Amino acid sequence: MSNNGRPLSPHLSIYRWPITMTLSILHRVTGVGLSVGFAVWAAWLFGAMLGAEAYAGLIAMLGTVVGKVLLIGWSFAFFFHLSNGIRHLVWDIGWGFEIGQANASAWFVLLTSIVLTGLFWWLQS
Repeated sequence: MSNNGRPLSPHLSIYRWPITMTLSILHRVTGVGLSVGFAVWAAWLFGAMLGAEAYAGLIAMLGTVVGKVLLIGWSFAFFFHLSNGIRHLVWDIGWGFEIGQANASAWFVLLTSIVLTGLFWWLQS
């Protein structure tokens, strides 16, 4: 059986990633990210329990550029996971399964997550 140098099955370069598939993957990734963020939040609480010196050290780490990027990432993950979870609840009642509606709701979730993250950090400053 000769394949003449061609792939045996369609390759990823043939397919276009639909926004719904991208958001499905991102939903899982943000769930894992939120789990890591929860561990950091628990460390923050534990640092507060240990006293001012431990708490100040943790706050100093979170105040660095890397710490702020992580905090912004976790806040985006929270708002994305929340928005996409609401989208899934709407799907659970049977609404929005048509391709156009699913694509529009996916873009709406992404835009809402970005806006809510920006608004949250704008209100923090």
